[in-house]
Amino acid sequence: MSSNASNGQRLVEKIKTPVFRLRGIRKHWTGAPGFFLEVPDLTIHRGEKVALVGYSGCGKSTLLDMLAMILKPTEASCFEFFWEHDEKGSSRSVDVMAAWQANDLNALSRLRMRHMGYVLQTGGLFPFLSVRDNIGISRKGLGLPTGRAVEKVAAKLNIDSHLDRLPGQLSVGERQRVAIARAMAHKPAVVIADEPTASLDPINAEKIMALFSRLADDFQVTLVVATHDWERVAKSGFRQITFDLKQTEPSGAVQVTACA
Repeated sequence: MSSNASNGQRLVEKIKTPVFRLRGIRKHWTGAPGFFLEVPDLTIHRGEKVALVGYSGCGKSTLLDMLAMILKPTEASCFEFFWEHDEKGSSRSVDVMAAWQANDLNALSRLRMRHMGYVLQTGGLFPFLSVRDNIGISRKGLGLPTGRAVEKVAAKLNIDSHLDRLPGQLSVGERQRVAIARAMAHKPAVVIADEPTASLDPINAEKIMALFSRLADDFQVTLVVATHDWERVAKSGFRQITFDLKQTEPSGAVQVTACA
């Protein structure tokens, strides 16, 4: 087999390696008439880019928060998270629902800190820290050397000239790039982003989403984004997850199903 064919085969195998495996997930919000989010069957693979697409209030952020292990599902047949994949396809995994049921919040917190990055809609930067320190805070919290890591990720997002500034001295688009750099700097397995370009004008939103997508490819990071703008993320090779809504009878509860 040629070298190019071998590389292609390894790429296919890598893409097929799961990062999340969900079956029979349900989240129930109590109240009148009530809200149910269901995820019948969803596997997200290593290096994949996935977009949760739908209108406001359809359950995108709820599913993101369950994937980020900050929101406990009401029930789950299977909820596994995989990390530290090697070239032979071996990986380590955790039963997320079992950890929730055991109330092992420390284990879930450690997994989030080491293996996940999160980008908020508004950036969520610390206003009293420089751009350099905002980007490097996840590495410092994990005891990882900063070295040139901060400068390298900042350069890829074209914000390396702003490293010694405070967030308040930057534009909205520049602050969002800093938030993306911070989520990527410790090289997590997964980066989760909730409407990361919603506060930007269409031109800057297009540019930043393209940079975000290329950076995920460069870092070999799985990217899961909630958005209402499918046309923008579709250009960057995302797989679409949609949300199907119906009202049940006779209770009138709202049931939303995430469909891969």
